[in-house]
Amino acid sequence: MPAPRKFTHQQLRAAALELIDQEGLTGLTMRALATRLGTGPMTIYNYVDGREGLERLVTSAVMAQAHWPDDPSGDWRTRVEAIAEAIWRAVRAHPNAIPLILTARSLDEDALVPTEALVQALADSGRSGADLLAAFRVVSGFIAGFAQAELTGLPVSVAGQDAGTITARMADLPARRFPRLIEMAHAATGDPRSEFRSGLKILLAGLDASVP
Repeated sequence: MPAPRKFTHQQLRAAALELIDQEGLTGLTMRALATRLGTGPMTIYNYVDGREGLERLVTSAVMAQAHWPDDPSGDWRTRVEAIAEAIWRAVRAHPNAIPLILTARSLDEDALVPTEALVQALADSGRSGADLLAAFRVVSGFIAGFAQAELTGLPVSVAGQDAGTITARMADLPARRFPRLIEMAHAATGDPRSEFRSGLKILLAGLDASVP
């Protein structure tokens, strides 16, 4: 009979997420996770397959935090908005994990629940096959791009000192050469949620107009 397991998958995920939140990507190591859980590194190898396994723990933990109102009967656009915002909120709550979210692909079932819900909402628009895939890539790309832009301080969002500084500098550009950039800088709301929703509505209007 195999020995009982000391840690649950949920415990490992929570510890890995706390670790990257506090220490960043460089702090995410087998030894650090073992220390946080009060055990030895070799014990962690019984649960996690090296660095890739650590990163999967983090991405799964982040995606499992995406929650939205469950309304299967609602309009597909409303459901896409709710699910997309839930995913974005979960991702931006853990900025140190954003590089992993953008590059890693987790097959953890809990992590795939938001993705499946988003694809189902898009499918309810009448899409299938390649058209459904394209729609999913567009929406998921918007979520990832918005989160990444916020992380790097681009002026799509001024939630944070760095982004605000960049926006202010844009507003001071030579007016004759960069009138539209200046206009955009002045239009920045300082409210990432409002800007996210505005951009998503534009995207959904395009998807709605191109339903097969």
